[in-house]
Amino acid sequence: MIRVLVVEDEPVAAEAHRTYVDRTAGFGTAAVAGTGALALDALARVPVDLVLLDMNLPDTHGVELCRRIRAARLDVDVLAVTSARELSTVRAAAAHGVVGYLLKPFTYAALRDRLLAYADYRDRLPVDGDAAGQEDVDRALEGPRPQRQASLPKGMHPQTLDAVVAVLRAADGRSAAETAAQTGTSRITARRYLEYLAETGLATRTPRYGGAGRPETEYRWR
Repeated sequence: MIRVLVVEDEPVAAEAHRTYVDRTAGFGTAAVAGTGALALDALARVPVDLVLLDMNLPDTHGVELCRRIRAARLDVDVLAVTSARELSTVRAAAAHGVVGYLLKPFTYAALRDRLLAYADYRDRLPVDGDAAGQEDVDRALEGPRPQRQASLPKGMHPQTLDAVVAVLRAADGRSAAETAAQTGTSRITARRYLEYLAETGLATRTPRYGGAGRPETEYRWR
């Protein structure tokens, strides 16, 4: 059994990640932590093989937590599961030895594929001993990679989701109509993607008042 520490400050997302881990054969949740300090405390108390790490924590950045984990010489791997899309963060995470970087939002199938790829990586790469040759060295440096691309709910496309995410990240609240105008999609399509982001905890919904009739729903990047 591969023991997993879930590090996520959003309770809904933390519970979803814990459920996803426990649904995957060969994996089990060892602990859940909502801050970097609690994560380090859990690592000191509980045997852990893999950390599922959100980069945006209330008390520290995920990269800094990775640095502390390495400085403490803790024998764990780290898989980033985060909404942080800055390439500087991706490069810093790679420099601190993360074995993968999965962008939110993602489905259970996407995380499952990452976890199974990690399990296969562990099986193929002994912890101790010497490399038999160049192939073993290359495999160790390459790290685990899923065999298929992360999937979205039926009828949703990564390019459209990326466009909607970009609109929300750049604005202080957008309605479905405003998002549709900026992404070149229909209002119904924009609302579907916005609702998906809200349901996965990456966006919030609030009523927008100011005109006659029913208020619009405004979506904000969390």
